[in-house]
Amino acid sequence: MGQNPGPHARVPFNRPYVAPKANEYVGEVLNRGTLGGGTGEFSRRCSELLEHELGVNLVILTASGTAALEACALLLDLAEGDEVILPSFTHPATANAFVRQGASPVFVDIRPDTNNLDERLVAERISSRTRAIVVMHYAGIGCEMVELCSIAERRGISLVEDAAQAIFAAYRGRSLGSFGDVAAVSFHETKNITCGEGGALLVNDTALTAQAEFVVENGTDRRRFLRGEVPAYTWQCLGSNYRISEILGAVLWAQLEERHRLQERRAMLWNRYGVELQDWARLMGMSLPVIPANRTPNHHTFFLRAPDRETRCRLIEHLERMGITATFHYSPLHLSTIGKHAGYRHGDLPVTEQVSATLVRLPLYNGMNREEQDQVIEALASIT
Repeated sequence: MGQNPGPHARVPFNRPYVAPKANEYVGEVLNRGTLGGGTGEFSRRCSELLEHELGVNLVILTASGTAALEACALLLDLAEGDEVILPSFTHPATANAFVRQGASPVFVDIRPDTNNLDERLVAERISSRTRAIVVMHYAGIGCEMVELCSIAERRGISLVEDAAQAIFAAYRGRSLGSFGDVAAVSFHETKNITCGEGGALLVNDTALTAQAEFVVENGTDRRRFLRGEVPAYTWQCLGSNYRISEILGAVLWAQLEERHRLQERRAMLWNRYGVELQDWARLMGMSLPVIPANRTPNHHTFFLRAPDRETRCRLIEHLERMGITATFHYSPLHLSTIGKHAGYRHGDLPVTEQVSATLVRLPLYNGMNREEQDQVIEALASIT
């Protein structure tokens, strides 16, 4: 969702980082001759590291963040007529995963400070058909998880975290992705940690552990078979092939080995934007990201909020003329074709509509150097 980055930009919106050891590790995989399956040595290392660092019960690497979301939806065993509460300000994949299982999306507005699902509006949208609340941690800034967990527990419904943007971010010292019954992470090329395309299903509810292993293996107990627990694997439930290839697992491991350095570098770039643009933003009527005191962000995205759509468009066009690619973000799902068919109209979610019309994301990527960031800051300062 957003503008095409443009391959010839002097400062692109994103430039995927390739860890130096990636070639070596991919070579190891090719030499072994075991390329797929999601249960190879590098995939295992990644899963175990993430389980330990995130404090979750089970991590299964998937072919994409979308695949992880679809696995989450399958684990909820949704049926036609069930309802799922979620923000409209998110990627269509967040909604698709649950709608394709028969659930109806119930869109709730977002907070004007963090762009996250407004927990104060959730309870009033819960009905007898509500099966789950799906939260999305925008830009790696956590939702109000204490309140959302409390609502889900009181009402006896599932909680799902779309933590696609939130790897290694935390809320009150606890990793995002560790609160919900299940969660999804993305390792797409735009994310902090990437293997090009990839993701992870996080399972916190121990009652879902066995089922999760079935779901990602076409509904079979193949993983039990590989561990020698059954003589052959058989069909157990609905599922699909959500497994990551071992080649991508090797690329991912090379990045995870560098995770602390990558996160520190990204934080430095993010914080420099905040310091250098503070006075400029005030003069231009722009707002900068808000980080509540009890959040530990992962500095995934640095975004501005313009006072109106026209100013946002003028800013993006000015940067483009200067050879810098900035971009907007999500179009509201409730105003999409599917959303309108469900009865939603302009004005139903005013904060979502305002944020979507005025938000702009600045270039930020792991390999960004000071000179490139200087160009962005100087270009913004030259807007008249």
